[in-house]
Amino acid sequence: MMAMCMAWLGVSTSAAQKNNAARKILDRAAKVVGRSGGASASFTMSSAATGKVSGTIAIKGNKFNARTPQMTVWYNGKTQWTYVKKNNEVNVSTPTQAQQQMMNPYSFITMYKTGYKMSATNAGANNEVHLVAQNPNRGIPEMYITINRKTGVPSKVKMKHKGKWSTITVSNFSPKNLSDRIFTFNSKDYPTAEVIDLR
Repeated sequence: MMAMCMAWLGVSTSAAQKNNAARKILDRAAKVVGRSGGASASFTMSSAATGKVSGTIAIKGNKFNARTPQMTVWYNGKTQWTYVKKNNEVNVSTPTQAQQQMMNPYSFITMYKTGYKMSATNAGANNEVHLVAQNPNRGIPEMYITINRKTGVPSKVKMKHKGKWSTITVSNFSPKNLSDRIFTFNSKDYPTAEVIDLR
């Protein structure tokens, strides 16, 4: 019995150490990405559902503005506006955490802090952090985040959503001081677009 207790304690301690090491890596990445002034980057998202889509993103805290040839997305921390170019329409919504993650590869900087078990491994010049949701019904139940060990900048996010994997590769990360205005849709810039409120 004593041997079993000691073995269990050893496993628990090891899991806690792995969790703490991974959290430190993500804490550093969150600090780099979540700087108060904001930042911009280029991204490519690949999934079986959407194929490959490339664009740019500006972020500031949990706000973001993502642009691809097909659409532009604004999120001010509460409301999301999605302009679809081919339809010339803007869909207004209140996105779920999973929906935010699908458009903003850096939304993990707040997600990981609650409800995930995590571990980290070395992968060349990077750390790869593996997150598994404690609640399997969570919108993003599993995620891998690749983070440069020297700079703390995330370069790839691979996530599972509704049983399917998507990968977002990020490059050209650049700290910038951004105005809050760029995260809110301005109807004056799209005077002919139809606005559809889905909230």
